[in-house]
Amino acid sequence: MESSVKILVTGSNGQLGSELRQYAHTPGLVFDFTDRSTLHLDTEAAVSDYIERLQPQYVINCAAYTAVDKAEQPEAQAEAESINADAVGYLAKACATYGAKLIHISTDYVFDGTASRPYRPSDPVNPLSVYGATKLKGEILAGQYTDAVIIRTAWVYSAFGKNFVKTMVRLMSEKPAINVVADQYGSPTYAADLAAAIIHIVQSGKWAPGIYHYTNEGQTSWYGFAMAIRELTNSPCEVNPIPSAAYPTPARRPGYSVLDKSDIKQTYDIIIPDWKDSLKKCMRTLG
Repeated sequence: MESSVKILVTGSNGQLGSELRQYAHTPGLVFDFTDRSTLHLDTEAAVSDYIERLQPQYVINCAAYTAVDKAEQPEAQAEAESINADAVGYLAKACATYGAKLIHISTDYVFDGTASRPYRPSDPVNPLSVYGATKLKGEILAGQYTDAVIIRTAWVYSAFGKNFVKTMVRLMSEKPAINVVADQYGSPTYAADLAAAIIHIVQSGKWAPGIYHYTNEGQTSWYGFAMAIRELTNSPCEVNPIPSAAYPTPARRPGYSVLDKSDIKQTYDIIIPDWKDSLKKCMRTLG
């Protein structure tokens, strides 16, 4: 009988971690789901001890400081750096020491959004925000200490946690009209689809380290995304398109962050659903 594959998941209470929890009873896979109360990622010794004790074959790092605007405040920068960068280095080192494979989740915010075609993993990076800069540092540390699979994603939503879809559903039920930014373009990502892709990589038995991109297929603006949500909820709420300039935020966002997914599709034979189909699935889950 084949032995089970042991997988450590960090940040398992977030959107992606919560979707990975749906695989808890998959035959042949044994999960250890952790959060900040069970594994202190800000301490190198704690990370090393945990991985030494567990001896996982895979570590899926979903832990991240994602309060993008708050991260711009000087008092929050250290925390963002600790979770998004330093902790990734600790995990990567421990994975290298104890023979685990690291799958690390990163972001489109490593780019500045000035491209006119989908970003390839090899394209030059230029983060505009503290969040983007700390996530980039995490990528560098992951690759420095071990042969990691790094997956950049964007515009993540799910039935869990706080996200654009749930916020829009709530606002559209409360207000007669809302304004949504119409000049930032990207591809929404249903966390359930990303979780499925990660499990697919683990189960493939193939290990091809490097940087990959994963979002749902197709592209839209935040306004287009909101209109699709409005249509699915039959909301009478009026959705008005506005420029980014009319909705200033502490952190600058990339104006264009569509990601080229060819590498992950070819290397791991992954079929990616269209964002509109996945949005419908999520909306059904939300009821």
